[in-house]
Amino acid sequence: MAETLLDKIWRAHTVRTLPSGQTQLFVGLHLLHEVTSPQAFQMVREAGLTVRYPERTFATIDHIVPTASQLRPFADPMAEEMTVHLTRNCKEFGIPFFDLDSSRQGIVHVIGPELGLTQPGMTIACGDSHTSTHGALGALAFGIGTSQVRDILATQCIAMTKPKIRQIRIEGRLTRGVYAKDVILAIIRKLGVKGGVGYAYEYAGSAIEVMSMEERLTICNMSIEGGGRVGYVNPDATTFEYLRGRPFAPHGEAFDRAVAWWRGTASDPDATFDDVVLLHGPSIEPMLTWGINPGQSIGVSEQIPHPNDAPDVDRAAWAEALTFMDLESGQPIVGTPIDVAFIGSCTNGRLSDLRVAAEVVRGRKVAGGIRALVVPGSQAVAMAAEAEGLHEIFLAAGFAWRKAGCSLCLGMNEDKLIGRELCAASSNRNFKGRMGSPTGRTLLMSPAMVAAAAIQGKISDVREMLP
Repeated sequence: MAETLLDKIWRAHTVRTLPSGQTQLFVGLHLLHEVTSPQAFQMVREAGLTVRYPERTFATIDHIVPTASQLRPFADPMAEEMTVHLTRNCKEFGIPFFDLDSSRQGIVHVIGPELGLTQPGMTIACGDSHTSTHGALGALAFGIGTSQVRDILATQCIAMTKPKIRQIRIEGRLTRGVYAKDVILAIIRKLGVKGGVGYAYEYAGSAIEVMSMEERLTICNMSIEGGGRVGYVNPDATTFEYLRGRPFAPHGEAFDRAVAWWRGTASDPDATFDDVVLLHGPSIEPMLTWGINPGQSIGVSEQIPHPNDAPDVDRAAWAEALTFMDLESGQPIVGTPIDVAFIGSCTNGRLSDLRVAAEVVRGRKVAGGIRALVVPGSQAVAMAAEAEGLHEIFLAAGFAWRKAGCSLCLGMNEDKLIGRELCAASSNRNFKGRMGSPTGRTLLMSPAMVAAAAIQGKISDVREMLP
């Protein structure tokens, strides 16, 4: 019988069916960070248990780590305490830890793929909702809570219900100035922030097939914003070449054997899906959010919508969003003034993201009064960008060049919005208070669009600024 990648990986990792009807699923790779792990480790200790497979567990610091200065001890006592706890826990249980001195530290969903820890056919779990990112390499990757972090530490297993499967096909070539971020925002706009509840998303179609691995990572990263349990792209030649030579990937003949197995995990050509959705790639334009969830988005050429344009169930939410964002229905989104520009996050903090933003910024200056910062997703990204001179382009334009970390994406560190500041951001969530200020406002968009907004001091169509 023909199977999807979801079917194949689920079957390969099933330990047993539990009395509840859920599956006891073996987890091939467990990723940790400093925020959701301290309580989990303590629960393991209190139960008199240990970490079952420390060699399948890897840790880094990313959420609370400052990006302006990373001298220890950190100025924020909570950040310092969390870092101390993670360091002690990893040492006690023999878990590899990519700390600030390792040269491998970075956002967990950036370093997993770039180190070759993330591989096709895997089940992957992390105490972070954006773990779906790793599905770009043909894995099933689940964001989990602290109690599930405990369960995996102690047993390397998790209890889960198998989701249904929806294939989302993007057909046709994307136009100039349109990037992976625009594609996933278009998908979420079409299906809604709850459209994926109970589903895994398989991304396919000619537009996906020609995307680089880093673009696919962006797509899969925001699956959770659309309500999807996981999101993935079938492994192909792009996947295999991306993994070749990476530190934790197989090498030599072992790599060739792995590729043969990886290739077989892809969905069969005649596999069936519970639902199929089609989007026309050439019709997608640069996208950005206008509201307080990632589904409230429009194309850059569109006007800010009116609550009366919303489905009945969404009208109150649209009205609430417009009031909070202080935006006026019927007005173009282009020209909306910004206060802050942020390029970074696990969605768009990779080298290719910095390259496209630098292409817009080169030879220009950040508009007066705009606070602009670039935060590489990992130390490796920072080093590669600096080797290309990208940091000099940003610094010359008036951006701050920061150390690796989550930064402004979630306001859990020193980088925060102040008051009612409006931020053009390449991150993944625009919820109220997400960036550290209860009244701060966020517009999500591609790194290129953020760069354009920083230069102009207002929302702009990046297509008009590309060389």
